[in-house]
Amino acid sequence: MKKILIVDDDVAVTNYLMVFLVQTELFDTTVINDSREVPELLTRENFDVLLLDMDMPNVSGLDILRLTHERGIHSPVIILTGVADVDLAVKALKLGAFDYLTKPVEDEHLLEVIDAAISHHDLHHSIDELPTQLSREGLAHKDAFEHIPTQDVAMIRLLHEAERIAASNLSVFILGERGTGKEMIARAIHNASPVSRGAFVLVDASAQDPEKFPAAFFGQARVWSGDREERPGFLEEAEGGTIYVCEIEHLTRPMQVRLRRMLQTGEYYRENSTQIRKANVRFIVSSSIDLTADEYQEAFSHDLLYHLMVNSLSVPPLRERLGDLPLLIEFFRVKGLQKIGKEVTGFAPEYVELLARYEYPDNLQELRNIVEASMVNADGPVVTVDAVPPYIRQKIASQGRRPRPAFRPRKLAEVEREHIQQTLEYCANDRQRAAAELGIEPERLEAVLKRGEPRVQA
Repeated sequence: MKKILIVDDDVAVTNYLMVFLVQTELFDTTVINDSREVPELLTRENFDVLLLDMDMPNVSGLDILRLTHERGIHSPVIILTGVADVDLAVKALKLGAFDYLTKPVEDEHLLEVIDAAISHHDLHHSIDELPTQLSREGLAHKDAFEHIPTQDVAMIRLLHEAERIAASNLSVFILGERGTGKEMIARAIHNASPVSRGAFVLVDASAQDPEKFPAAFFGQARVWSGDREERPGFLEEAEGGTIYVCEIEHLTRPMQVRLRRMLQTGEYYRENSTQIRKANVRFIVSSSIDLTADEYQEAFSHDLLYHLMVNSLSVPPLRERLGDLPLLIEFFRVKGLQKIGKEVTGFAPEYVELLARYEYPDNLQELRNIVEASMVNADGPVVTVDAVPPYIRQKIASQGRRPRPAFRPRKLAEVEREHIQQTLEYCANDRQRAAAELGIEPERLEAVLKRGEPRVQA
């Protein structure tokens, strides 16, 4: 039985929630009306979920949320409040709240959010326990990941994380530079998931007309006074399967709001219709830019962003996994044989060595283009350095002539502390997560921080 802590200064609210949750026979419920009691309680007991009111005297919900971070408490927090404040919601989500719900909330929806929060916590607990040394052989769904050639340690760990996430029905945000293979990861998650027999619908937000996209995504109801006909949208095409929206940064603000509501309630409506429909889809999105950066504060809804980033995967660029280059070159050779229409059996060692010196701003897509062009240019069955496109050879040569950046010796302790501070900022001051990202024990992280005050605000 899962343990839930409810903190709200309104006795009527806590009484209702306690009775409702107890009647489900799924939860062991603890109620606190005086938020000053919470810090001491959290030192004695562990809870699977925290339900927090935001606006309380003495100790606010935001204060309690900060406290959970400072103490390394990873129980998912659901904000349940009567304050419909977008800025406050963004602060809560940025501090790690699982969701921000405005009262009143339907009983069924509250149960769905609690269940999702518990599933997310269990999932990430299992991911954190993944061993450092992993192999492809340890994947339970090898066929789902067979089209992703890698022997890189970071990539193999990412595949294991993707497989763990695939077992749930939670939304996923895949981050990575353009051309890193985000779509391949999305398809692998679909193929390893319980909805693998359903459709996989790819939606490129950057290729959509912003004005027509809502109708294309949610569907179009019949307009009796005009000539437009009823038609389903991408959501209905993906029913029972997965919908993957790439380049999500191109969504308009109104579309972001509608998408956030659909993810929160599981409901949507077609254009020109008030009939509520239920969405039964696995939702995956991706972006090649950092939407948390200051320049996107106004353009992109952080309410939606932090909801999506609850389950996120970061795909490394090719320049950080050059050990995979021989595997990838061979993979693209086999893929390109039919397209090229000539027999190519392999590559000279010097060819691979030369390509390892390139930086690949467009990552895997660029490597594929280079390999296929080289196969066309090759004079025989073995591709040599001479077959590398001239512009690539020029770029590699120019890379070698770049001036070295100015170097200033610094003490290792200073560099270590700065890197830990930057990692803490990236992890929203979650010290347990930061330690895991750095691959060190939390005790070492704390010891380094004691040498100098971190710049991160708690």
